[in-house]
Amino acid sequence: MFDSPAELAQRLARDAEAVCRHYLYGRREGRYWLVGDARNTPGRSLFVRLIGADSGKGAAGKWVDAASAEHGDLLDIIRASCRLSNFRDVADEARRFLAMPRFEPRPDPAHRRPQTASRGSPESARRLFAMAEPIRGTIAETYLRKRGITILHEAARLRFHRRCYYRRQSDGEVEPLPALIAAVTDLSGIVTGVQRTWLDPTGDDKASVDTPRRAMGRLLGNGVRFGVVDDIMAAGEGVETMLSLRCVLPTLPMVAALSANHLAALILPHTLRRLYVARDDDPAGDMAAETLRKRAAANGIDAMILSPTLDDFNDDLRYLGMDELRAALRIQFVPEDVARFMSPAESATADRARVGATRLRA
Repeated sequence: MFDSPAELAQRLARDAEAVCRHYLYGRREGRYWLVGDARNTPGRSLFVRLIGADSGKGAAGKWVDAASAEHGDLLDIIRASCRLSNFRDVADEARRFLAMPRFEPRPDPAHRRPQTASRGSPESARRLFAMAEPIRGTIAETYLRKRGITILHEAARLRFHRRCYYRRQSDGEVEPLPALIAAVTDLSGIVTGVQRTWLDPTGDDKASVDTPRRAMGRLLGNGVRFGVVDDIMAAGEGVETMLSLRCVLPTLPMVAALSANHLAALILPHTLRRLYVARDDDPAGDMAAETLRKRAAANGIDAMILSPTLDDFNDDLRYLGMDELRAALRIQFVPEDVARFMSPAESATADRARVGATRLRA
């Protein structure tokens, strides 16, 4: 990414309270966040200004420790609370936080009237996502593991809802079922929709309902994002497809557009210079992948289509295994991207798997 320290600090300051809630174990009092110190020592001597100007005296995000006279900005808070010493690591952590799903600011409660979000609206989607919990240790994590996805990286966009209402199409009756909730965001990180995947209570499979997957909100052009995009990314249809690729390429930013039509219409970051399009092996998948590839190429982006061996990359992961998937992807990637996104150990394993597979086919 190309942000300077000042730009990063300013971007963090726009969400100063969210930064404090994420990194500091204190509490809000008026216009300030109070905590013992930047390393989360219990107490009330460090004050972070939550509301203020963009820069200069009284700027939001500025803090001072009354006990030690230390002061700084929110980058210093991240450095101290995460015990980081290298600024590059601090900047990476700041960018990771900024890429997490953001919620549009709400009006001051004293000046707003209660409103009911219309069903299927972006606001309704945001409320549902906010009500859900992290997936670690839940039925949702069990479900993904059953799908071969045993490695999860930067999964803040995935949550679990224990009682997510499912409306039957046959009679309109509603029943609460456990569900995996995936946040759909725009390029700025604002949650515009969600995809709900209702699950069997055991986590072994999807729920036995007519349509176990449904999405709501503003979806066109947006997607479920994993990682922070700079110059290279991958895009595909399904969440499980992209999570399967993340098992092999954990540092490659990716986005799941949720359907073939939405993949074709995906809005691309202006910093992008190379795009890998993970297609599903069906006519709709072929058309969507080619449409997106042509759109990217017309904007000067080097675009390539990744093809699965079976129907999709989750099938490749489940039935062929991770080594075979690595080998198949390695020969479809630009060599410099293999070196950048696939570790040397993984590359060596992929080489051995590819040689073994060649011998078997021979």
